[in-house]
This record gives sequence, C-alpha cells and structure tokens, in this order.
Amino acid sequence: MFRSRAKDEKAQAADKAPVTDSSQPRHPEAPKGRPTPKRSAAQSQRRSVANTSMTRKEAAKRQREERRAALERQRQALASGDERYLPARDKGPVRRFARDFVDSRFNIAEFFLPMAVVILVLSMVRVAALQNIALLLWLVVIVLIVLDSFVTAFRLKKQLNERFAGENKRGAVAYALMRSLQMRRLRLPKPQVKRGERP
Repeated sequence: MFRSRAKDEKAQAADKAPVTDSSQPRHPEAPKGRPTPKRSAAQSQRRSVANTSMTRKEAAKRQREERRAALERQRQALASGDERYLPARDKGPVRRFARDFVDSRFNIAEFFLPMAVVILVLSMVRVAALQNIALLLWLVVIVLIVLDSFVTAFRLKKQLNERFAGENKRGAVAYALMRSLQMRRLRLPKPQVKRGERP
C-alpha cells in the first residue's frame, strides 16, 4: 500500500527475469537462487580444494626439499656473507660490524686452543720444571685473554655507540667476544675483512 512505484517495478522485473544457466549473464535484479555462503565456509572450501591436489606423502617430500634448499642457501650465505639468508642471530648491520671489528684485529683468545694443547702436553711430561712452566703459562694465557676481551669489548661498545646511535645493540658485544674465541678459519659467517683493515 505504501510501497513506492520504483520498488514495485524492481520486484516485477525480478519476477519476470527468466531462470538461465550459469553460462549466461544473470540479470542484476534477478534473485540469485541460493544463499551467499559465510566467509568461514568459503575459506574452508578453498583450503580443501587447494589441499586435495597433494597427498600427505607428497606434502612431506615437498617440505623436506624446501628445508634442504633453505639450509643450502644458509650454508652458502655463511660462506659468502650474504645478509638475506643468514641465520637470525647473524643478521643486521650491527652484527655485521661486530664481526668485521673482531675479524680485522688479532685476538689472543683465538689462539687459546693451540696454546691449550701445548700447555696440556707440557703438563703431562713428568718433569717438575715443565709442569711448573705449564701451570704458569695457564695463568698467563687466562689473564691475557681476559684483558684482551675487556679492551675489545670497550672499543667495540664505543664504536657501536658512535655508528649505531639509534639502533638496537643488545647482545652485539657478547656476540663479538664469542666470535673472538674461535680460530679465524673456523668462524662462521666467514670473515669478510682482512686483518688490519678498518671495518
């Protein structure tokens, strides 16, 4: 009774619209003939269609291949220093600078393993004088490593504060000190600077 003429005309046009198959374009005012699916139902249907094309065995095989490819990329990045594929602990300009800072200088700590072997051999010889020398060498080596680590940490912290004032530097000094304990040729990522070269 109170409906407008425009609404009546639209309703009549919708009723008169012929039912056609899905290949023909539907009249914009004609009823759809089915309810609109909920978003969750539509998403689950899309997922099921995407997942049905691959069996569990194929999915596991694909995952293994992807993991193997990622590990290979990471291995190559550790050798070349490519930032994109490095592990999370090695990424970023702060960590890169810390690595370069350590790699560009001589560190007493990196010679710890060879010195430890020499001292161990001396301590095993059953000569009192050599055993006393081995014990003294242990003390000297430990004191030198501690002093060198303090100097390295102090200088690195100063450089980091100057170069990366607004960035997160947490853990960078400890990261550099751990690297300084490794022999240069065994360090990963591989050193990208020469000794004496300014980072």
